[in-house]
Amino acid sequence: MTPHEHPHPHPHAHSHSHGSGSATEPDWEALGTHLEREAELKAGFIEEAAGWLRDLLGHRDVTRVLDLGSGPGVTTTALAHAFPGAETVAVDSTPGLLERARARAEREGLASRITLREGELPTDLPGLGTADLIWTSNVVHHLGDQRAALESFASALRPGGVLAVRERGLPTRFLPRDIGIGRPGLQARLDAAEEDWFSEMRAQLPGHTRTVEDWPALLVAAGLAPTGSRTFLTDLSAPLDPVARTHLRDRVARFRESLADSLSAEDLATLDTLLDDASPDGILRRPDVFFLTATTVHTAART
Repeated sequence: MTPHEHPHPHPHAHSHSHGSGSATEPDWEALGTHLEREAELKAGFIEEAAGWLRDLLGHRDVTRVLDLGSGPGVTTTALAHAFPGAETVAVDSTPGLLERARARAEREGLASRITLREGELPTDLPGLGTADLIWTSNVVHHLGDQRAALESFASALRPGGVLAVRERGLPTRFLPRDIGIGRPGLQARLDAAEEDWFSEMRAQLPGHTRTVEDWPALLVAAGLAPTGSRTFLTDLSAPLDPVARTHLRDRVARFRESLADSLSAEDLATLDTLLDDASPDGILRRPDVFFLTATTVHTAART
């Protein structure tokens, strides 16, 4: 696949506020703007993570980087900046997302160093060649056999190279526990409904194999030596700017659509109020909206 995220088609880096599409196949093309905007909101984490990886690989000359599940290319360009001597390859199964990555590379003056490859993971991995650094973000959980996926990714590492796997972290928070409408604790209930959605999505994947999601242990099972895990905080305090507010409004709209069957009538009514752009309680107008999330990256090296 090309990575955004799946073995069914597409892996890319994405958030889990899924909208239309089947449980296993979000419409990545339609989510392009959302994916790009979310990555831009987390640009600080992405740049910090890229710098950490540069330090981890400081002992070697990095000449090739693979971004598996590149999506719109925000991380791809950050990696290209962090490793100026490397060819950075953006791999994704969605042509529209690769086009966004191409445009971003051109805007940042990186077109000569970033290569775009359309493909499905892990099927097309053998044709991508090897790399000193492989980055994959929220891709593995879209592959039925996560252990086998990591083994295939590890096989594309050059000796001494590093595999960086971004998976899960802490759920995004953007509202206080009590928002003055509906029953307090709305976000905790959204988290629970989304976890059920996630389990259903995993169960429907081709070749689904239940796996204990101990990522460092899975990297060891793939034949690699752990080189550390780090969690990065994205903390945008209230009041948010209009771009971040619009992003969160879209996120809530996707929750309203995709989780409707799992939420109470009261919670659905609360979401409707949050989506009312004319209401002072709506996401676009209320003063207490923030954006807080923690993202974890696990790394391991081929010895």
